[in-house]
Amino acid sequence: MKRAFVTTVLLFPLYVFAGNNHIESFSTAKKQLEQSVYFDHRKTLYCNASFDGQKFIIPPPGFKSDKYEKRAKKVEWEHVVPAENFGRTFIEWREGDELCVNSKGQAYKGRRCANKANQEYRLMQSDLYNLFPAIGSVNAMRSNYNFTMLPNEQSDFGLCAMKISERKVEPPMSARGRIARTYLYMEETYARYNMSKQQRQLMMAWDKQFPVSTWECKRADRIELIQGNVNTILKKRCH
Repeated sequence: MKRAFVTTVLLFPLYVFAGNNHIESFSTAKKQLEQSVYFDHRKTLYCNASFDGQKFIIPPPGFKSDKYEKRAKKVEWEHVVPAENFGRTFIEWREGDELCVNSKGQAYKGRRCANKANQEYRLMQSDLYNLFPAIGSVNAMRSNYNFTMLPNEQSDFGLCAMKISERKVEPPMSARGRIARTYLYMEETYARYNMSKQQRQLMMAWDKQFPVSTWECKRADRIELIQGNVNTILKKRCH
């Protein structure tokens, strides 16, 4: 009688290996972007503003910012998919953790706690594919608002067509394709993050309407070398 052998295969969730597994520090992520990705393409996502090696903004013609005037002078690194959108899936963000106690013995929660107590959160918030340069005041006013179409609104930034109203944002056409493919990447890569049906439909439409550029593909190639994981959304569209 032949003996039957059963091979047991350990099935690990693919998303564990699909995303960023190398960069845990948001500060390190920003330095990598400044030094190894954007060193020869210093242009912001939303307003196409130039910035120098010291992160000072050179405003594009017709740009204005009536709020956050100091932040308007420097570039900041924007989470296109806001950290809060996936951060709230972590219990440390919602409820805190035993590690999250300040020097006065007071417990805290939110982004600070998730960053301190959960490695997975640190990796997600430091994913270079989700980080883009933005004028500081634009980053501040965009906040964590979702993207949509606001046809009846005027730009909040002069000739930079970035519209913000009632906690919603319509980005300039030049940014929509990159935004869409970032949202699609984050949803495909991290099981914790899921778009609403309406948001996914908008991103899929923008992805088709605004194809990849040479720079978007070059940026992805550089990030892949640094971070180690492949952005399959861009890989399909760039090659």
